Amino acid sequence: MPKVKVKRTRPTLDMTPMVDLGFLLVTFFMLSATAAPEKVVVVDTPSSVSEIKIPDTNVITISIDKQDRVFFGVDGQNTRAALLDKVAGKYGISFSPEEAKAFSLIGEFGVPVSQLKSFLSMPMEARKAYNSQAPGIPIDSLKNELGDWVLQTRLTNPKVVIAIKGDVDVNYETIQTVINTLQDKKVNRFNLITDMEQRPTNL
Repeated sequence: MPKVKVKRTRPTLDMTPMVDLGFLLVTFFMLSATAAPEKVVVVDTPSSVSEIKIPDTNVITISIDKQDRVFFGVDGQNTRAALLDKVAGKYGISFSPEEAKAFSLIGEFGVPVSQLKSFLSMPMEARKAYNSQAPGIPIDSLKNELGDWVLQTRLTNPKVVIAIKGDVDVNYETIQTVINTLQDKKVNRFNLITDMEQRPTNL
């Protein structure tokens, strides 16, 4: 009796589910990822061998450039929006919805509160150009607005940690004034941002 030959078919793999999964992953990462805020001031930080990392969220960043100008920034649109309301109430300034929206989108700023309204009313490109000549946030003893920004931010979001990013050429007195400001607001724990340097090995 002759054998019946079974017709062999080449195996196939349906790639449709894999393509769908790929698009889902790409969509997920696009929607969940947060873009790093644009740096408004160039700060050349000193080097260190510390391996402690700053958290990705709930961070107040105080940047000090080589011209001793102080810039303030905090992450989170909701935090920034609530912060502006508190500062506006303290200083008796009203901001339009457009200005409040602009403040919720900026990363850092370095202008006194009296100039903040006009700064926020500028187009985005004009604000970027102005940052190179911004006077910085006042930290002198007569008008220390940095302390108010730190205090109001901590009242808005008690989880925030504070990081100081000082230029390697900044004056020591400016750094000391910023630290004294934090201590006046009962902040005794903060981070200093540095560039990672390779830890020396024992010879």
